[in-house]
Parts: sequence; structure tokens; C-alpha cells
Amino acid sequence: MQGYYYLLLFGFLGLCTNFSFGEYGDGPRYDSTAYTECKLYPEAPLYNGGILAKEVSKHPGTQVYSPAYVLRNLTKGAKYTFSCWVRIKGAGTARVMARLLTDNSTDKCVGTVSAQSGCWSFLKGGFVATESNSVLFLQDSQQRDIEISIASASLQPFTDEQWRMHQEDNIRSKRQRRVAVHISDAMGRRLQGAIVTIEQKSKAFPFGSAIAKTILGNQPYEDWFAERFNAAVFENELKWYATEPEPGKLNYSLPDQLLRLVRSRGIPTIRGHNIFWEDPVYTPSWVRNLSGNALLQAVNSRIQSLMSRYKGEFVHWDVSNEMLHFDFYESRLGPNATAYFFETAKRSDPWATLFMNDFNVVETCGDENSTVDVYVSRLRELMDGGYVMDGIGLEAHFTRPNVPLMRSILDKLATLGLPIWLTEVDISKTLDHETQATYLEEVLREGFSHPSINGIMLWTALHPNGCYQMCLTDNNLHNLPTGVVVDKLLKEWETKEVKGLTGDRGSFDFQAFLGEYKVIATFGAKTVESSLSVCQGDETLHMIIPI
Repeated sequence: MQGYYYLLLFGFLGLCTNFSFGEYGDGPRYDSTAYTECKLYPEAPLYNGGILAKEVSKHPGTQVYSPAYVLRNLTKGAKYTFSCWVRIKGAGTARVMARLLTDNSTDKCVGTVSAQSGCWSFLKGGFVATESNSVLFLQDSQQRDIEISIASASLQPFTDEQWRMHQEDNIRSKRQRRVAVHISDAMGRRLQGAIVTIEQKSKAFPFGSAIAKTILGNQPYEDWFAERFNAAVFENELKWYATEPEPGKLNYSLPDQLLRLVRSRGIPTIRGHNIFWEDPVYTPSWVRNLSGNALLQAVNSRIQSLMSRYKGEFVHWDVSNEMLHFDFYESRLGPNATAYFFETAKRSDPWATLFMNDFNVVETCGDENSTVDVYVSRLRELMDGGYVMDGIGLEAHFTRPNVPLMRSILDKLATLGLPIWLTEVDISKTLDHETQATYLEEVLREGFSHPSINGIMLWTALHPNGCYQMCLTDNNLHNLPTGVVVDKLLKEWETKEVKGLTGDRGSFDFQAFLGEYKVIATFGAKTVESSLSVCQGDETLHMIIPI
């Protein structure tokens, strides 16, 4: 009962619901449904309420019931997804957190929603059970005395096998495609017994890492990087403090060299990071002393100088970095400063995809500055104002990942229909190498398998004294456990060389990861080599090769 009194101290209304559940079987498929709009009535519960089904049946429709549950007999290590609709009374808006209190009296955020009075908002989150008994409760983040009502609550458990099965299903449907190669003679007759060899030449999904000036002139490091990655981002070399440390003294020599290196290695995807950083600590010292027209002139000069020089070179630009946490420019230039940055950047380089980029969005729900609904609200504010907003950047600097929460947040962000990238993935250096590797694999598998993720960048630029948080290798380029994980996944997420014979209908089919392929067909003394582009699609991709 200790957890129950804890709830009362925080002003929760209603009775605490107590229930237990036993073993579960195969269970349902994961439901990625999410909502980011406030509705007059709540939707039906996901999974018909899951293991909360009995409680939902007691309170059908939009009835209000207690925002707290005593959870008994949880399966340690199992993944649980939680969702409900929330409405408040006693305040216009509130940031409501779902928190999990365990037997050892520690509690953590497992989901958030920006709730309103007069309509219902959708909260979606989750957790990995570490204790068999816990209390799940909802709380105003400011601990005000407001009424929190919930409806259509659901809690659904998944085993690791079920979770991985859903990841693999998504990979097959979103990262791969079925291909059928048909071999015929000059008369169009199908040829049985033709030898077909398939070799993947490049991957469509961008997977890369940060690099820094330390790679320049380091041939082994250059080779190591180019053998693995098809995307790159410069760690610090494009930032304003690096390119213009003093007013008017521009120096683009390092980004120019890095750009030439990446181009020479045939790496197609290069992210531009960043145009502006809202954190004053990382704003050039001379800029921090400016205000009004002087600051506006400096900002315009920065955009013009940077983007005219590199127009068409970078596929992305992080326009306003970490604006959910800091507001250096908006506090001095007004609330429309960010919108102005995006508008001006789009005019300067219309082909580039423009991103917001921030931390603690998928890493946790305990940071009030960057909850998923805060991010969605800021994006919509810019888009509703008519400004171009092309992409969602999630830095993904993790300590201990909560993968069910991460998936739930991605589900909500996906409702906006914008490209989403994990832009700076790493695991905290406070953890040992083996633990870093374990958590990194969890994050990468979740990111690669989620349909809304369009690319993944690691924040692992190698320096003589290590990396920002996590390295993949030592200074001799020998893999650390994290590097072993990356190499394993890169191999897993590519099509191995495929070789086979056409059947009696003259065709050979295989499952291919999206990308570019070389196809060699041999029949008798004749051999034909062709190229094949495998792009995303729900139907089988057919290729005809006449010999």
C-alpha cells in the first residue's frame, strides 16, 4: 500500500485499481496507432484495453475513472505499451506524465501528453518491467491540484520475441522488397536453368556517422569509414563558432576539405550541421554581444555566406539546433526569428531538406522542454504559419534506452508525415563498453525497423582522446563492442550475394534490401549484365533480361 499513499500525496483523485495477470500467449501484433490532435470524444482503447480490459469494460465510452493502477505479477524484462486518453479540469492546459513507481520506491516517466480541458488528448508510452509489482499513475508535471480524467486505457505486454518479430516484419515490408528476375531468349521464350547472380552495390537506407578534422590525412581511418557508411555529418566544423570565430573573418578550409574527402569516397548523403545553435554557450562570443539590427545583420550574413558557398552540397541542414531547450535568437530577435531562419534558408537552397534538431525527445519523457507533444506543437506552429518544415531531427543521446517509450514517441511524431532522422546516436560514456554495445543495438534495431525513420547517424567522430560519448573503435581502428554491433547490423541489413537457377517459368525470385544491384544472367555460352534499382513498394518488382 506504500505506492497508494504516494499517489494521494500528489493529489490524485479516485480509487487505485488493483489487478493481477498471469502468462500471456502469442498476443496481438503491435499497434502503431497514434494521435496528436485533441478530440471531443476518445477513441476505443488499443488492444481492447490489453490487460486493463476488465477495467475498461467497467467504464465504457468516455466515463472517468481513476488515473492509477496497481500492477501485480508483471513479467520482469517484458515490454509493456501503455496508452489512454486524458482530459483535465481546473486548468486550461497541463503536461500530464504517466509515471511508474516500483517496489524499491523509485519512479520514472513512461509517457507524457499535453492535455487540455474540454477535449481528450492521446497519451502513448511504455516501459520494460524491472519489478513484478509496480504502480502506474498519472500526474500533472507541475503537481497542481487539478483533476485528471482518463478513458480507453490500455496496457499490453510483449515478450522480447514478439517485439523482435514486429521489428522484422517492418524491415521486410519497409526496408526490403520481393524481386523476380525473368530470363528469356530473343524470341521472348522463357528459359529454364539460367544462372542468375545478384550482387548489391549500394544501400538505399542512409546509415552514417559524424566525422571531424581528425580524419583528414588519416588514410586507414578514411578507408575504415568509407567501407561502412553511406552518410556523413561534420561534428563541429560547420558550426558558426568554427567558421567565423571573429566578425568578418570567415574560414571554411576544414569543411571544404571534409566535403572533398566525402565526395571523393562516393558517400552520397551529407548532412549540414548546423546553421544556428540556440544555446548561447555555443554561439560565437562576438555574436553574444550583439542585439537588434546588428544581430540581424550578422544572422543574414551567416545564412548568405554559408548557404551560397555550399548550395546543393548538403542534402540536409539543421537550421535551428536545440531550439526546444534554448532561445538565444528568439529572445533577441523576437518569436518569429526561427520561422525567418527557415524561410531564408529555403530560399537560399531550395533542394535541401530543412530540419529542427533536438535532444531528449526519444531518449526520455522526463524533460519538459522536449516532450513529443512540445516538439509536435512547435513544428505545427511553424507549418501553420506557412513556413517550410521538411524534417524532424532526433539527436538520440541515450543513457539507458526505454525502447517501448521510444517506439511510442516515434508513432506520435509519424502522424505529421515528415521525414524523421536519428541524427546523433550514442550511448553515455558513464557506462562500460559492453553495456554501451547492448543499448546501442536496442536503439539501432528500433530505429531501423520503425517505418517513419529515414536515416540514422552515429555521433562517433574519432579523436586522439576518444569520442564525445561513445567510440566504435580504439585509436588503432580495432573494434570496441559498439563497433562489433555496428558491423554485425550492417551485414544483417544488406543482401548477401544471391545465386540460383531460373525455374520452369524462366524466373528467379529473391528478397532484397532496398538499393542498387548488379544482376548477371548466364545461359549456355551467353552472359548478360544488368543494373537494377530496388526502391520501396508493396508489390513484387519484376525485371526482364533477354539473352
